[in-house]
Amino acid sequence: MASFYKGLIRPILFQMDPEKAHHFSMQMLKCSAKLRLPLGMIRALYGSGIPKKPVELCGLRFPNPVGIAAGLDKDGEAIEALFAMGFGFIEVGTVTPEPQPGNPKPRLFRYPETEAVVNRMGFNNAGAAALKQRIVQFKKRYKGNGILGVNIGKQKTTKIAEATGDYLSGYRNFAEHADYIAANISSPNTPNLRELQGSEHLVDLLSTLKAEEAQRHSLGLATPPLFLKIAPDLAPEAVQQIVELLLEHEWDGIIATNTTIDREGDNAHYESPGGLSGKPLKERSTEIIRQISEITAGKLPIIGVGGIQTTEDACEKLDAGASLVQVYSGFIYEGPGMAKAIVSGL
Repeated sequence: MASFYKGLIRPILFQMDPEKAHHFSMQMLKCSAKLRLPLGMIRALYGSGIPKKPVELCGLRFPNPVGIAAGLDKDGEAIEALFAMGFGFIEVGTVTPEPQPGNPKPRLFRYPETEAVVNRMGFNNAGAAALKQRIVQFKKRYKGNGILGVNIGKQKTTKIAEATGDYLSGYRNFAEHADYIAANISSPNTPNLRELQGSEHLVDLLSTLKAEEAQRHSLGLATPPLFLKIAPDLAPEAVQQIVELLLEHEWDGIIATNTTIDREGDNAHYESPGGLSGKPLKERSTEIIRQISEITAGKLPIIGVGGIQTTEDACEKLDAGASLVQVYSGFIYEGPGMAKAIVSGL
């Protein structure tokens, strides 16, 4: 199946503008879920025969450790089809409180020679209300055991000093509907967003969401685990500071890492501005995962993401200290048989 995708489907998609190809693919997957028969074919071709590799993490049981990272299905249009391919968990978003168009086009670029992607999308999404409605409808239909995460972010127009309010809104919108919630403070494509990784803003964000969680717990309401998604461009001392704050505020885990803006050395020829992902990110994200694991002695659950295409890549992240892994750019290059290939290899 991998050869069919790489030999026939991918060349057709790669003739298209990257963002148009992405939109087309999402719409096809969305239609397959609605029509049911194509969804069954996807499940039969790609989701059958995947060995059970369950992972218990943060009170959740993941059917296997391979998931889809945020950014691929921002608006939750293809959740069911992606689960049918055998992924153990799907993270939708990044979603903002209100709809926003994102940055001007073109804003998505492929580099097939190095199997890399650069994006400067800018949290383009249909908003929290639309995503929540899709998730509610999805859960009415879905009979599987895949885990659904929601990645939340701030509105482009919201000032950094007021950003916590957007994340609080996101938590409140999806606490009843998500299996876990990830706060994205590390995208390079929303102006000044990465300033939230500094201690002053971060303490406010971490403490506010945990206070909301405590309030919900006291009322007997759902309190999904909280993860923080960080950048790969942080200095070691910044990583240490963030990890210590996560432990202090009793957050449930960390996602390492987002895309990189580094254009030094081997990355110098990626001229398109924005976040670089895919193979060029693999080493750096693994370094961050290993550092986090060493700092916490494995006490802080890690979802590893960055440059994963093969079982070997996934094992590298797991050996470094990750409990789960996510793919995005690798999925563009490897296709719908990716989950089965990686999980079977594990």
